[in-house]
Amino acid sequence: MKMVKLAIDFENSSPMWWDSGGRDLWESVAEGFDNNDVLLESSIAESWLVAAAELPGWADGPEFAPHPIRIKQVDEDEEL
Repeated sequence: MKMVKLAIDFENSSPMWWDSGGRDLWESVAEGFDNNDVLLESSIAESWLVAAAELPGWADGPEFAPHPIRIKQVDEDEEL
């Protein structure tokens, strides 16, 4: 089972996604808004990202940070 991290991209400053349901969606996997990233099985993360992309504001960020949440690969030697 491949694991990945979903993480808040703080370089994306557009609030629309967060205010349009993104905050609730993030909290559904992050167990509260204080978590900046969450470890998930890759298929769950992919389905979460599909739902996230349907909300207004998903692609409103700058070119270097187009989305409010990004996916981070987990190193094989990283402790889970």
